[in-house]
Amino acid sequence: MFARILEFVPKFERKEELVKTVRNEILPMLKKQPGFLELLPFVPEIRNEKVINITLWMEKKDAERYEREVFPKVEQILQPYLTTPITWKVYTVETTLCEHFVNALAA
Repeated sequence: MFARILEFVPKFERKEELVKTVRNEILPMLKKQPGFLELLPFVPEIRNEKVINITLWMEKKDAERYEREVFPKVEQILQPYLTTPITWKVYTVETTLCEHFVNALAA
């Protein structure tokens, strides 16, 4: 399993719009992607804090395909809500350490 972690600082006054946009526009796009498992959004409660979005993928190649083919559109959708550029990294999820979480995703 792989995780793609995005970070950016949102425009605080548009936080609710951002959450709605992610739910209504970006999440449906993610759900159509091969290998996509889950989106874990962490939205700050304080001004000037980063939003952290973690997407989980079956394989690294799935995350890489999404990054090439779909993410430019997602980045464009998010742009009006940002005060900083989006940064991201891809990580291996060590599933042997999170057995309950992996079982919940498989259910």
